[in-house]
Amino acid sequence: MNDLLHNLIEALREELKQYGEMLAILDQQQSTVVQRQVNDLLQNVACVNAQAEAITAVRHEREQHQRNVARMLDLDEAASFALIIPQLPADYRPLVQALVQENNELLVRIHHRTRQNHLLLSHAVELMQQLITAIFPGGAPRTYNNAGRMPVHSLPQHSLYESVG
Repeated sequence: MNDLLHNLIEALREELKQYGEMLAILDQQQSTVVQRQVNDLLQNVACVNAQAEAITAVRHEREQHQRNVARMLDLDEAASFALIIPQLPADYRPLVQALVQENNELLVRIHHRTRQNHLLLSHAVELMQQLITAIFPGGAPRTYNNAGRMPVHSLPQHSLYESVG
């Protein structure tokens, strides 16, 4: 029993660590956007994607350990921590509860930061579209397509020199 609990605790700690790393990357992304460091932004997006994959892997591992502990406690495999924690030995309950709570709090912060960054990036894209429209007037009107996105308009096929001259 102790081995299964220790495995679950270590998985929760690793998940917490990966969430913390994602929050740091998202903070860096926000700073990069605000400081208009475009080259760094591309690298940051790759880091966000890699971290998302790492989170998925540790989450799956934690879920497996959670299922193992649930089975050990004669609970349904899909039992939530709300059902598992009261069944744990008293010495382990505060630690597991604290780790679960910290993971949930970090997830909320990640969600909040992701929404902030999405708004910042959307605003930057909108400003670039306005710049392109100002440079190349007479383009197609801005409307959303069926997918809820702005269609990508190609630039004129003639060179800037030809259109000016």
